Amino acid sequence: MMWRWSFLLLLLLLRHWALGKPSPDAGPHGQDRVHHGTPLSEAPHDDAHGNFQYDHEAFLGRDVAKEFDKLSPEESQARLGRIVDRMDLAGDSDGWVSLAELRAWIAHTQQRHIRDSVSAAWHTYDTDRDGRVGWEELRNATYGHYEPGEEFHDVEDAETYKKMLARDERRFRVADQDGDSMATREELTAFLHPEEFPHMRDIVVAETLEDLDKNKDGYVQVEEYIADLYSEEPGEEEPAWVQTERQQFREFRDLNKDGRLDGSEVGYWVLPPS
Repeated sequence: MMWRWSFLLLLLLLRHWALGKPSPDAGPHGQDRVHHGTPLSEAPHDDAHGNFQYDHEAFLGRDVAKEFDKLSPEESQARLGRIVDRMDLAGDSDGWVSLAELRAWIAHTQQRHIRDSVSAAWHTYDTDRDGRVGWEELRNATYGHYEPGEEFHDVEDAETYKKMLARDERRFRVADQDGDSMATREELTAFLHPEEFPHMRDIVVAETLEDLDKNKDGYVQVEEYIADLYSEEPGEEEPAWVQTERQQFREFRDLNKDGRLDGSEVGYWVLPPS
């Protein structure tokens, strides 16, 4: 059963890398704003009790892990060997998998869901099948066909849809780095997953500010921050977790301690360093 020992050795490396200081955002509240990257697995990380499902999915990806579960030990060993070879060949090809090579492989596995989602969206948006997605194609596929000047004349909340359209077009223009109004697969990926691209960072911050900055002063006040997480009911006592979020705002979000978040602080919050 050498394949099992090989796999467990890799998992020990994974465990060493995956464990770390919990994020200040840990918990059920405020998660939608923060882009932490794809979870390695939805399974509990419970190596201490012999449950390696988390490591299994982190190393192979969820779908591939399910395939491995159906294989014989011999076939699993053969496939795992090929994966290990790929990991090493992508690094220094010294016959061993280093921690850096393991990290790179897991990052590659994490990105698989993005590639899959873009592939699915591509067939929806590339309506003329020319291998590129134009802004007009994306707009029409998302919002429907309208004649100029008649946008959303048939919907109740037309102004909201117009704002959404303008916001999408602005993001598309930033993602479209060569400015030809036609998105390559890489540019469409930047449009759909802007948090993954450094050149899209400013647009993610701008969109977050627009959502939270209700008084339009260019900053996020603590009450605006809380309002995004919690809607107070008349006569209701503020929950303890909301008070904790206020403390998080003061101690961890407001880096320069001026009582509000500017663009750089919003960026540090919603797109934290790796």
